[in-house]
Amino acid sequence: AAFSTALSQTPSISPISSEGREDLQVNRLETQIWIKPDTQKTDVDFSEILNAIQEIAKDVNIFFDELEGVNSPSKDDDSLLHHGNLTSTSDDASRLEVVGEEVPDKNKTNGLYFRDGKCRIDYILVYRKSNPQTEKREVFERNIRAEGLQMEKESSLTNSDIIFVKLHAPWEVLGKYAELMNVRMPFRRKIYYLHRRYKFMNRIEKQISRFRGWLPRKPMKLDKETLPDLEENDCYTAPFSQQRIHHFIIHNKDTFFNNATRSRIVHHILQRVKYEEGKNKIGLNRLLSNGSYEAAFPLHEGSYRSKNSIKTHGAENHRHLLYECWASWGVWYKYQPLDLVRRYFGEKIGLYFAWLGWYTGMLFPAAFIGLFVFLYGVTTLNHCQVSKEVCQATDIIMCPICDKYCPFMRLSDSCIYAKVTHLFDNGATVFFAVFMAVWATVFLEFWKRRRAVIAYDWDLIDWEEEEEEIRPQFEAKYSKKERMNPISGKPEPYQAFADKCSRLIVSASGIFFMICVVIAAVFGIVIYRVVTVSTFAAFKWALIRNNSQVATTGTAVCINFCIIMLLNVTSETLIIFFTEQPRTESEWENSFTLKMFLFQFVNLNSSTFYIAFFLGRFTGHPGAYLRLINRWRLEECHPSGCLIDLCMQMGIIMVLKQTWNNFMELGYPLIQNWWTRRKLRQEYGTQRKTSFPQWEKDYNLQPMNAYGLFDEYLEMILQFGFTTIFVAAFPLAPLLALLNNIIEIRLDAYKFVTQWRRPLASRAKDIGIWYGILEGIGILSVITNAFVIAVTSDFIPRLVYAYKYGPCAGQGEAGQKCMVGYVNASLSVFLVSDFENRSEPTSNGSEFSGSPLKYCRYRDYRDPPHSPVPYGYTLQFWHVLAARLAFIIVFEHLVFCIKHLISYLIPDLPKDLRDRMRREKYLIQEMMYEAELERLQKERKERKKNGKSYHNEWP
Repeated sequence: AAFSTALSQTPSISPISSEGREDLQVNRLETQIWIKPDTQKTDVDFSEILNAIQEIAKDVNIFFDELEGVNSPSKDDDSLLHHGNLTSTSDDASRLEVVGEEVPDKNKTNGLYFRDGKCRIDYILVYRKSNPQTEKREVFERNIRAEGLQMEKESSLTNSDIIFVKLHAPWEVLGKYAELMNVRMPFRRKIYYLHRRYKFMNRIEKQISRFRGWLPRKPMKLDKETLPDLEENDCYTAPFSQQRIHHFIIHNKDTFFNNATRSRIVHHILQRVKYEEGKNKIGLNRLLSNGSYEAAFPLHEGSYRSKNSIKTHGAENHRHLLYECWASWGVWYKYQPLDLVRRYFGEKIGLYFAWLGWYTGMLFPAAFIGLFVFLYGVTTLNHCQVSKEVCQATDIIMCPICDKYCPFMRLSDSCIYAKVTHLFDNGATVFFAVFMAVWATVFLEFWKRRRAVIAYDWDLIDWEEEEEEIRPQFEAKYSKKERMNPISGKPEPYQAFADKCSRLIVSASGIFFMICVVIAAVFGIVIYRVVTVSTFAAFKWALIRNNSQVATTGTAVCINFCIIMLLNVTSETLIIFFTEQPRTESEWENSFTLKMFLFQFVNLNSSTFYIAFFLGRFTGHPGAYLRLINRWRLEECHPSGCLIDLCMQMGIIMVLKQTWNNFMELGYPLIQNWWTRRKLRQEYGTQRKTSFPQWEKDYNLQPMNAYGLFDEYLEMILQFGFTTIFVAAFPLAPLLALLNNIIEIRLDAYKFVTQWRRPLASRAKDIGIWYGILEGIGILSVITNAFVIAVTSDFIPRLVYAYKYGPCAGQGEAGQKCMVGYVNASLSVFLVSDFENRSEPTSNGSEFSGSPLKYCRYRDYRDPPHSPVPYGYTLQFWHVLAARLAFIIVFEHLVFCIKHLISYLIPDLPKDLRDRMRREKYLIQEMMYEAELERLQKERKERKKNGKSYHNEWP
């Protein structure tokens, strides 16, 4: 009975040859002979005999697998292949049913198990019969079975050339590799304790809780009844050990390791299995790169839709639960179930969504303050002295803004633009710029604390990355030179220092060349703006002719956006080519990430930098304009200033880019998957499509991006830069980012759950190189906002006028009454007869006063034409310039001091978390000691009961 029980618990045995049967008889005789001497003893320990029999049966099974691999000429034949029949029963299933165990029919038909209905599919490999790499697959699959993995093959229902290889890891294999990989598993329930509180604090807490009882329940929290009890979050965990297996909470061996952990263990095995003779002919990644296998992925846990409501019938599986509680649009206002995301997709993807949710939450105060600044501009619009003077300046005639075709214009014609400029450039702008610089620091510092809490909850505190394998490209290029690896002690390919330096120089030169291409594109946009202003000024339509500068800016921004997206698409291949050949995959990813971000950042923001800091700054003055290639006159700012151009640039680019990214992230996979389903529906009908197994459905989904989460992080980091770098010019940027991110979270969730194959669950402690990039953007934002306030906006000229030249000069006041006469003081006078021949307008301005104009005005601080030095800079110009430089220095130093003070005051690790970690470490040591002592005492009692005793025993 013990022997039959042991055989029933061992993995299923495949059909064997006659030689195998003879070997089996020999091994059975050896088993009997080995058992007989022990049965002669007076004291029989049947548990030890049973364990020995199980080990022998296990060895017999492994022997048969190896024997089958040697005897069979090809593993791609039909010996393990089932041609799409999901309901027939295999030999393994029949053997298991003989023992008397019933297999649910649902397991046989849902596509998540082997044909026996018991062995859960942990991993899928896909290849084509017509692929010539047959021999490599044979050796690889033979070695997979030698590692203890069980295998089953099935042909596709839609294409007989496609073969699916289903892999299952038995308990013994999972336990062995979980111990090698230091997988942390739950072993004891957590003990929660409360800190001692003073009576006064308890009374305050009671009053607060009573007040909260009057308020409605928090709508953003998920319903706890719909979420499963995630045991590993309520238990202390420790690295799995087979010797101390009795310490761990094991209710069911089939569910002790969750599906994500099982697939990660199987992938770990596949990465270390050889497929050919040679020291580096190893791993699944190389077989995927050389085309031996077409795809490799873990399975989704069934369908994400269900006919029954999750509230009444519960979730069908974790995928269905994630769809209802996370990816559905109906829960857009709720918190994310991060523990479920981590359990299903792994820690790396869970950390991305945790960071995205934290960033979105931190955008709420920034969006609120930005909206407040905008509304402050709206409410104070009627009280703004500058916009009043602009709207009432009907007698001030401005000089033409372009050559010949642009007419003279009244300053009052730009009344609308002056009011719009006040909405963004008002007294609260400086405060908002300081707030956003501090906000960026607070965001990063508190993210450190949030990441520490997540790392603690997800058992990532003590996790260290494994030694990575060498990239195949690096190995192929530098296989001639070798040196000893200081960690593994094995020889590996080596890249000489001179070669590394030369490649770095080539890589840097390539990126510099690509950045020069971007600058050339911006130069082309500048020429377009210069030429188009004159063209629109002579346009037939009065609407475009009267708003020629706005039309020029709008069309230039749209063309610039098209160029940005075109360069982004073409840059990926070039950056891959220019990226040097690092040793490991993570080093290559960091190098690629840095170069790709640098290029796309310059590509996205170069035209914005031009408008913010160069537009209208180096144009000269009427009669002596500076020209591009001595031909085109450089573009001037609008009479109301350059800030309106910067706002248009940021608003249009931000809206168009976010819309395009959302379409490409979700719309493109939706269209591809819809087209695939349409072809299947036309060929096989709707009924046949619904009966497809899970591996067939997942294979028809889109694979995850080749660079993992790179595109998702890049999009959000660029948005973070756009939100912080020029936020002084566009206070509504955080609000637009917040609205986009609320949609982005659900779009990404929907994409991961429904449109993509299930990615491999991988671990990570933080967001990697992206955190350093965020810190760099935070530093750059302080500098750019200082220059935007000092150079682009009129904040400093107004301040200088109020304190030095206005009606309140010397009184220490700077209210609206002190700005009377500011518009007239900021405009200089030009004699119309001093125009160059190629700049002289076609009209003489007689339509304004009935006679030709003698003088016109322009924005600058210059002397009048009849002064001793005509058109020279006035003293007010130098005062404004000095004030601008002083403001930049003071602003930067003040904000940097605040940033460093905040980063110093906010610890990276919360105090309560530090205490919890120390207490947990202490409790784990106590629990392990108690469990070990209990086991030893139990063994001692059993030995005494059986009459066995040993001298000098440890207690």
